[in-house]
Amino acid sequence: MAETAWEWDETLYAGSAHHYSVGRLPYPPELADAIRTALDLDGTGRLLDVGCGPGSLTLLLAPLFEAAVGVDADRDMLAEAQRRASEAGITSVEWRHLRAEDLPANLGTFRVATFAQSYHWMDRPLVARRVRDMLTPDGAWVHVSANTTQGVAGDDPLPCPRPPWSRIDELVASYLGPVRRAGQGSLPAGTPSGEAEIMLAAGFSGPTRLTVEQGMIVERSVDEVTAAVFSLSSSAPHLFGDRLPAFEADLRDLLTMAARDGLFAERRRDVGIVIWRP
Repeated sequence: MAETAWEWDETLYAGSAHHYSVGRLPYPPELADAIRTALDLDGTGRLLDVGCGPGSLTLLLAPLFEAAVGVDADRDMLAEAQRRASEAGITSVEWRHLRAEDLPANLGTFRVATFAQSYHWMDRPLVARRVRDMLTPDGAWVHVSANTTQGVAGDDPLPCPRPPWSRIDELVASYLGPVRRAGQGSLPAGTPSGEAEIMLAAGFSGPTRLTVEQGMIVERSVDEVTAAVFSLSSSAPHLFGDRLPAFEADLRDLLTMAARDGLFAERRRDVGIVIWRP
């Protein structure tokens, strides 16, 4: 199947919402500090988080604005986001179930629109044009580039073993085949690139690029790494069908044998920030 043949469908992350919250590493507080400083945010204006998932970035940035809207096409992700917002006592966020392609959806205008690990799933030229029209004249589009599933690869000593990601990939492939799965389709060439050309064609200027350096070591349990695997579109629970229990048992056996007292360690990856102006 050619890359251009893939089409989004609502099963992309089916069954992954809870796993996403448990298995993905949280965005660091320094990310909010960097965005606030770069955009001179003062607590006013509104935030639009597009493809918000379970609200990981939305809830981190919401205190920087007077109100926020999180948009996602997956109902379960939004239910998880609402649960997390309630636990955190954050009441300034409205959660909306819709695809980015359906914007503006009468949502009004925004000081900032954010995209984190989501834009590559969308009709990017269409979404870029529509979101640009939703930004205030002094607004900004912020693309957060991060991998919150896996840490930095390497052989430097850590207090516990690193998760055996290559062996995990092999196990997934043994169940689902060698071609990356995504919803009801597949992505043999991975997700698309070329964002800069799309943004410039849509009328944005920039970009400004920033890096939030990480590098700290985090410990992760067998449960957390298992959840991280199920949080991926390429190994979402629904893809395994009636073989899901067998796959999870094999995965946990692999992780238990590789861990030290049930724990792994990883060094966190840096987070990239790309800012475009309308």
